[in-house]
Amino acid sequence: MPNSSEDSPRAGFTLSRPVAWFLLAFGVWSWFIWITFVKNLWKDGSGLAFDDAGDPTAYFWVHLLLAITSFLLGTAVGVIGLRGVRALRRSS
Repeated sequence: MPNSSEDSPRAGFTLSRPVAWFLLAFGVWSWFIWITFVKNLWKDGSGLAFDDAGDPTAYFWVHLLLAITSFLLGTAVGVIGLRGVRALRRSS
């Protein structure tokens, strides 16, 4: 049984340069946006994120969960883009 890189399920799969850069930029953008959002959520003075006693509300927990999910997805997308950019640089 041959054990070459051509037998790998990922063999022959490459991202185009614009797609790789887009994915990397999307991952960075996602972190930038959601870090800003979480900072603003934490400092919320409107009463949406924290009740009068200072306890987090359902709004806070839902949006924190959205932010965490977006961090994870942004990281995954960014890593795919980074790997694509690095592979393109190695091949050129």
